[in-house]
Amino acid sequence: MKQTLLAILTGVFLLSSRPVAAQIDSSLLKATGPVDTAHRGLTMDAIYSRPFLQMGKSPVSIGGYVETDWQYVATSGITVGHQFQFRRFSLFVASTIAKHIKFLSEIEYENDPTGDPGDAGDGDFEIEYAALDIELHPLLNLRGGMIVNPIGAFNQNHDGPKWEFTDRPIAMTQMLPDTWSNTGFGVYGKQYRNHWMVGYEFYLTGGFNDSIIDNAQAKTFLPAARSNPSRFTASASGEPLYTGKISVRHDRIGELGLSYMGGVYNTWRIEGAPVDSKRTVRVVDVDFNTTLPKWHTNVVTEWAWVFVQLPPDYTPEYSGRQFGGFIDIVQPVFRGKILDWGHATINLAVRGEYVDWNVGNFAATGTRMYNDTWSIMPAISFRPAQQTVLRFNYRRQQTRDITGDVIGASLGLTEGYSVGLSTYF
Repeated sequence: MKQTLLAILTGVFLLSSRPVAAQIDSSLLKATGPVDTAHRGLTMDAIYSRPFLQMGKSPVSIGGYVETDWQYVATSGITVGHQFQFRRFSLFVASTIAKHIKFLSEIEYENDPTGDPGDAGDGDFEIEYAALDIELHPLLNLRGGMIVNPIGAFNQNHDGPKWEFTDRPIAMTQMLPDTWSNTGFGVYGKQYRNHWMVGYEFYLTGGFNDSIIDNAQAKTFLPAARSNPSRFTASASGEPLYTGKISVRHDRIGELGLSYMGGVYNTWRIEGAPVDSKRTVRVVDVDFNTTLPKWHTNVVTEWAWVFVQLPPDYTPEYSGRQFGGFIDIVQPVFRGKILDWGHATINLAVRGEYVDWNVGNFAATGTRMYNDTWSIMPAISFRPAQQTVLRFNYRRQQTRDITGDVIGASLGLTEGYSVGLSTYF
């Protein structure tokens, strides 16, 4: 698999290196900066709202982004020192096959599967997205292939150059499986009227398996299912995973998204014979983004609730309910010419996060279960162009175990600095 993907990357690189006429579709560049409520688009458009390079008269366009950083993180004064991380390299290949028929794929090298500060992860190539769209009507379009499930906003709108932070949100990467993609089919559509836009998506795909409650983390952990490559060819439960989202946007207010994902996750029958009862996983997600016009302040927030049916003999560390999310506030403090960049931007930003992996009380004592994490991350970023961001972050984070004890000596605080860059190309 790795050799095949490397061959594809090499071939595209050689093709793009030829001296052919090229142009960037300016209509796609509008989405590469901070969210602008005046732009008539929804989060569901993020997959295609990227800068692509068209080579002459070829129907194929390419693009991509890269993300890398330096980190120095310590928990209660204990540190692994300076870490240099090459996080991601993504390559987009798109083609208009015929009128109203288009194809998009994304091949990614990722070395940060969990988003956990200080965790380098296991680097690997993977096909993250490869889907065919057939457009019948603005309100009815067909999509099939390997798709990104539209649970929340971040799962679809996750490209590094769009964010002022080197780390992805904890809840969206360690509670939900970020860039969660599966094989499947579905429909989508949207309509604009006056200042309003409404869009929807609905898909039937493969999904989770028993690893979400049988994993090395020894807790309910949905991201564990990402390491199961067989989900692209077989469903562990034999049942579809249902994912749906509806988004409503007003040009002057912002966008509100409501999404749901659910289905049976466990292997409940073998060779047609039932061996277990069906157990379900359900996720409800609410996201919102807006830009305050007077100060151009951008606000992005997303919160999710996870519900998992567990076997009756599981210990309390495996939770049936989880909750978490984040809020980003980004304030431009300078827009103008810096050196030879005529439209540079300097932003101040802050991210607040909270995740509770064990919502509820102990059955034996009635006392609260904890196992939660909070984090605050101030940031300053410099964008010489909207497609490129250099960012400096400071993180202050604390985690408690299931009984409420702070993990780590002293105050158990995780503190650290990171400097990173990310750019479309």
